[in-house]
Order: sequence, then C-alpha cells, then structure tokens
Amino acid sequence: MEHTILVVEDEQGIREAIGIYMKNQGYNVILAANGKEGLEKIETNDIHLAIVDIMMPVMDGISMVMEARKHHDFPILFLSAKSEDIDKITGLNIGADDYITKPFQSMELVARVRSHLRRYEQILNLKNETKNEDEYMIGDLVLNNTTKRVTLNSRDIKLTPKEFDILKLLISHPGQVFSSQQIYELVWKEEAINTETIMVHIRKLREKIEANPKKPIYIKVVWGQGYKMENIQ
Repeated sequence: MEHTILVVEDEQGIREAIGIYMKNQGYNVILAANGKEGLEKIETNDIHLAIVDIMMPVMDGISMVMEARKHHDFPILFLSAKSEDIDKITGLNIGADDYITKPFQSMELVARVRSHLRRYEQILNLKNETKNEDEYMIGDLVLNNTTKRVTLNSRDIKLTPKEFDILKLLISHPGQVFSSQQIYELVWKEEAINTETIMVHIRKLREKIEANPKKPIYIKVVWGQGYKMENIQ
C-alpha cells in the first residue's frame, strides 16, 4: 500500500527537510504551511498520516487536529519546540497519536511514522474484514446490529454500548484472536494507552452471556495473545 504523508509546519526549512525524510522512505508527501492549509489538503487528498507542528500562524496545530478529528481517524504526530508535559497531555487528549519534541533525530521520526502506519493499516484491514451483516449467531447467542439486541436462548441480554461493541467485534470474527490493544483501538477508536478496562468489560460480558463465567464457552482467553469468540456450532 502506498502511503501519503501530510507535513504541516510553518518553518520552511523544517517542513522541506521532513518532506525529504519521508520521500526517501518511499512515501508520497504533501506539504502545508499552517493548520488551515493542512485541513484543505486533507479534504482534497487521501491522507494516511499527518505530522503537525503545534505553534503555527493562521491556525495552530491543536485547532487543526480538533477539526480534522471530526471526520478523519488517520494517525497524527505532533511536533513542538516545547517539552512541557502539559503540551503533551493537551495534544494527546485532543486527538494526536504521538508527540515528538524539536530538535529530533530524523530516524526517530521515521521509526514512529512506520510504527503508526503499520498499526493504522492493521486496523483498516480488520474494519474491511468485518461483515456487513445485520445479525450474527454463535451457538444460542444472537447479536442483531440493526436493533442492537442481544439474545441468549431467546432471552434478552442487556449490554452497555461498549459491551455491545466488543461482543460485535468478537462474534463477527469467530475464531480470530484480538489483543486487548486491538479491541481498545477498534472499539474506542483511539490509541490504547491503558488496556485494563478491556479485562473488566470482558469479565462483565462473561457474567451476562456465560452459564459459568469461570468456565466460559463463548469468549475464550488465548494466553499471552488476547481474546476470541469460540466458533460453536
């Protein structure tokens, strides 16, 4: 897959240098001098990852990312001349996937770009594999995506929205193992910084759909790898 990288940086020298780094790695590169130009490039091009400076004229990086995140989920890496934790926290909270402080080593930036593109491609592949069906059935467990109804032995099971989404992911890919990180990123649609909540949600799901949660027949653990939905006939 040929990837297109958007570089949004007001300093021409840095902008062009990053463009050269990315082109040398085989990526297509689009350059923009501020957040407003960056948003315009996003709307007219198929962007796979953006490298965005925080401090820029016309429109800063934070404003640009907040606007971009309304419609796009590709990875975004922030650049900043500052290293204060508050900048990092702000950037990640509003939708950035990573943060790198100037001055930076070119190979460090390249490595982070590769890592985020690889993760993004995995998520896209999983989304594309998801069946466009309204109803999924495994054993006596049925999930209807149109009515948002889950039944077990024809009995309604009440799930929270996140429990429903996790169950839908697993039941629509029977036998496929998903790591906690994959589940988090596919359901919450953001980078998995802490995946402990997945274990809690799986436990609650089992309490609702398993006859014996301590000996589950539907949601199985694959030790060291993640969770899967057993393909029960």
